[in-house]
Formats: sequence, structure tokens, C-alpha cells
Amino acid sequence: MSIIKFFAPYKKFAIGLLIVSAIIVTWIYSLLKPQRILPIYEPNQVNIELVDSTVQEIRKYHRIADWKLVNQNGANISEKNYADKIYIADFFFTTCQTICPKMTQHMGYLQSKLKDQQDVLLLSHTVTPEIDTVAQLKRYAQKKGVIDSKWNLVTGDKKDIYDLARKSYMVAKVQPYSKYDLIHTENFVLIDQKRRIRGYYDGTSLEEVQQLLEDIQLLLN
Repeated sequence: MSIIKFFAPYKKFAIGLLIVSAIIVTWIYSLLKPQRILPIYEPNQVNIELVDSTVQEIRKYHRIADWKLVNQNGANISEKNYADKIYIADFFFTTCQTICPKMTQHMGYLQSKLKDQQDVLLLSHTVTPEIDTVAQLKRYAQKKGVIDSKWNLVTGDKKDIYDLARKSYMVAKVQPYSKYDLIHTENFVLIDQKRRIRGYYDGTSLEEVQQLLEDIQLLLN
């Protein structure tokens, strides 16, 4: 009797054993592989140039402060509209010709990817409220295909926006020799359901925007 004929009756058993073994190995690997957890950013962990001096030493319990601004439709918008939601925040202005067009393009990309996800919203703050009136924001929103229920473009008092950028989101530098003028950065900021900062991403980089989408899924899960 040949060796092949001898083992023929055990063929199905061997295949079954291999399948079960593969499942067990995969299961053990999944248990041993550490799950990625997003950090919680505190002011003392962020580039000092982007953080107001009054909060630079905070090491825990940092949250986005309460706020109230006006969106592209003239509606009052506050932190209550984002309660228990994940959201992406950035700072821009409609007449910017450098990094803003790419940032807005990528915000639009995020909007398209997240439009059916009701627990995730977008929020863009103008840093030139004297130029970006409600009417100007509305024209810009229409041009860029903004979905009102998903994405708010907000304007308001310059000091309030300044404080949010420097004390809450920590994404803007101070304009030299000016009290309330900002140099905004390209950062997209990921905020969780508890108003904590969970990530910073280069809004001009599609690769980092893709990473942002993956990180949102981590928060949702």
C-alpha cells in the first residue's frame, strides 16, 4: 500500500485540523495584539507657540470651553449643538489663498465620507470675522458644497474666536504686535464626545486626513 493511499482516509480530518488551527492562532494573535488607543491631548503637550500662556501648564482635564457663534445661515450655534458628538474643528478664512483652499477641499472630502454618520460633525471657524460675515460665509458654503446639517462655518466676536483657537483647540499663533490677530495653522482637531482633544492632523495632507477617518472609527467603536 502506498503512503498516499494510507493517508487518504485522513485527508478531510487533516484539512479540518488546519482550519481550526488557523482560527485559533488568529484568535490568540488578536488577544495579544494591543488595541490602539488615541491619546488625550493636554495643553502642556502641545507646541507652546500655539497655546495661550494662561493654560500652558494644564496637565489634565482639559476640555473645549463653552462657546456661542453664528453660522453661515445666521443661526446661533454653540457647544450644545455638538453635545455627545465627535467633531472635527479647524480655523480658516474665506479669502485665504495659501493653505485654506486645500484644507477646505479636505473638509469637503471628510463631509462626503461622513455624511451618513450622524454622530460626527464638522466645524470651521473664521479668523477674520470682520471680513467673513454671515453673507460671505453663506456664499463660500454654497460654492464649496457645504451640507448645513453636517458642517458649520462660524463667525463672531474676534476675541471669542481667538480664545477658542488659543485656549481650547490650541492651533493658532499670535500675530506679532497685535492683540487679537491670529496666524492659524493647517491643523484639523479631532474632538471626542466629552469635548476632549484626541488628535491633530495636517489638513493639507490627504494621508493624514485618511488617518483622521480611521481614528474617528476608533472613537465610534
